[in-house]
Amino acid sequence: MPDAKKRSTTTPAKNAGRSGRPGGRPPGAVKVKKAGAAEWIGGARLRTLPLAVAPVLLGTATAYQFDNDEGWHWVRALLCLAVALALQIAVNYANDYSDGIRGTDKNRVGPSRLTGSGAASPRAVLTVALAFFAVAAIAGVTLVVLTQLWWLLAVGAACIVAAWFYTGGKRPYGYNALGEVFVFVFFGLVATAGTMYVQVGTVSVENWLAAVAIGLISVAVLVINNTRDIAQDKLAGKKTLSVIIGDRASRILFSVLVLVPYAILAVFVLEFANAAYVYATLLIAIPAVIIALTAKTAAELILVLKLTSFTGLLYALLLSWAIAF
Repeated sequence: MPDAKKRSTTTPAKNAGRSGRPGGRPPGAVKVKKAGAAEWIGGARLRTLPLAVAPVLLGTATAYQFDNDEGWHWVRALLCLAVALALQIAVNYANDYSDGIRGTDKNRVGPSRLTGSGAASPRAVLTVALAFFAVAAIAGVTLVVLTQLWWLLAVGAACIVAAWFYTGGKRPYGYNALGEVFVFVFFGLVATAGTMYVQVGTVSVENWLAAVAIGLISVAVLVINNTRDIAQDKLAGKKTLSVIIGDRASRILFSVLVLVPYAILAVFVLEFANAAYVYATLLIAIPAVIIALTAKTAAELILVLKLTSFTGLLYALLLSWAIAF
């Protein structure tokens, strides 16, 4: 009897962690590894950064090509790049935070997120997002001081507000099929035209055409990303454009968005002979379209996303070279 009594008092304490009592993990719970450097770098979603660089390249090339007595403002170009990269990274962490606290990332089939997986606290992810927003703001204010274009402060503020409310706030517009509009306007038109304007004080027709082209490729990346997430976005109540129009229509839309920039490219070829070399990027774009139309798994759609981002960067690099030189 003494032995039995001893067992009855010690066994619960020994197994408290497995029983779900206070101080232990719930039954069946899996311990989540805390985010390290690799996870935080992954949270920046590096594969999206080429599409932040692309409009700055195109904006700088059209500015360099423009006949301007003041010369090329390379410092302003670098500040534009800093704004674009910092804003893109800030958006990525802000989305991680907002989607995570809403539970949108609970059933993800793609790479895990810091907040949704529990690898990092929401507060930590939000802090990093705000830090990058601050970097973008500082670079932007520096640009305004250098150019004396004080009205650009309103444009910069609009960029940051739009970036936050994409998935943040009580009524995020990214949850109501407007994410594509945001990407096209801010990571296409504003980024490309803005980069040229702060350097030479005007925006050329070539710049607007380049802005539309790279904006469409950027939207294509978002569309294929949302196509992959249709099932879980429906569960989370996130009404992206892909959720509304469906899987097949989203894949067709993606294909159109990727290929239309090559029709726009024909206009550049008429003015810049070397622009014809940009058509070489179809060697990546066409396989991306074929895989997108035939993909059966999330892994294949992630590959399409990577190929499309790379296509956008190469398109911008080669076209920038053709315009500037």
